[in-house]
Amino acid sequence: MFKKGMRILLAAAAVAPLLASSAWAAGMMTIIVNDPSNPYWLTEGNVAKATAEKLGYTASVNAHKGDTNTESNLIDTAITNKSVAIILDPANADGSVGAVKKAVAAGIPVLLVNAEINQEGLAKAQLVSNNAQGAALGAQQWVEAIGDKGNYAELFGAPSDNNAATRSNGYETVLSQYPDLKKVAKEVANWDRTQGHNKMQSMLQANPDIVGVISGNDEMALGAIAALKEAGKLANVKVGGFDGSPDAVAAIKAGELQYTVLQPVAVFSEEAVKQADNLIKTGNTGAKSEKQLFDCLLITKDNIDKYTGPFVLAQ
Repeated sequence: MFKKGMRILLAAAAVAPLLASSAWAAGMMTIIVNDPSNPYWLTEGNVAKATAEKLGYTASVNAHKGDTNTESNLIDTAITNKSVAIILDPANADGSVGAVKKAVAAGIPVLLVNAEINQEGLAKAQLVSNNAQGAALGAQQWVEAIGDKGNYAELFGAPSDNNAATRSNGYETVLSQYPDLKKVAKEVANWDRTQGHNKMQSMLQANPDIVGVISGNDEMALGAIAALKEAGKLANVKVGGFDGSPDAVAAIKAGELQYTVLQPVAVFSEEAVKQADNLIKTGNTGAKSEKQLFDCLLITKDNIDKYTGPFVLAQ
C-alpha cells in the first residue's frame, strides 16, 4: 500500500507543474472588431479568437460597427466578465480613448489592432499595418497601370480612422510627382462598398473622362468597379484597392481590379493575442515598443497564385 501510495503522490507531483502552467492561461479574452460583414474585420476576429483558444483562453468576438457608444458598452461587458485582456480595433482615434481608459482603470490590459488611438501610454500595444509604406506600394503600381497623365478620382475611407488619412497622404506623396496626373474628384465612402458605388456614380457624372480610381480600401474599390460596369466604363478606367480581401483577389483574377495592397491582418491579429498572453504570464508583451508597424504586400496578377488564404500571401 505504501509503495502504491507513493506512486500516486509522485504522479500527482509530476502533473502539478502542468496544472500550474495551464492556470496561467485561464480566463476570458475579449476581442472587439469593427464590422465582421467586411471580410477584413471578420478575419481579424476569427484569427484572434482561434489564437486565444489555442493558448488555452476562452474568447468572445463582438463588433462596435464604428459606434463609440457600442464600443463603450462592450468594454463595460468585458469588465463585468472579468476579462484578462481586451483585443480592440478602436472605433475612433479620439473617441475610443475613453473606452480604453475605462478598461485600464479596471485593471484590464488593452491591445489595439489595425487602428490607433491618439494617445500613447494607455494601450499595452498598438499593432497596425504600415499604411504609409503600403500606400506608396499601391500608388506606384497604380501609376504603372494607368500611365503618368490623365484625370483621376480618389475614394477616401472613414475620417475617424487615422488610416484613411495616412493612405491618402501616401498616395499624394507618390502621385504629386506626376504633374500630368490630376485628381479631379475625392469622396469619402467610409470603407463601405455601397457608399463606394454611390460616390463613384456621382463622381462619374461630374467627371466622365477619368482614367483611374485609387481607393483607400478594397470594399470601396469593389463598389466603384460595380458603378463603372453599370456605366460601361470599366474597360477604360483602372481601379486600385487596399486590404488584400478574397473578393479583391477574385476581381484581380477577373481583370477588373489592377492590384490590391495586402494588410497583414492575419499576422498582427495573431501577434496581438500572443503579446497579451506574454503580458498575462510575465507582465511584459515582449515587444520593443507600444506602436508596432507591419509591412504591407502588393498583390497583382503576377503573384496572385501565392494567395493561400484570406489576407495571407506566401513569401
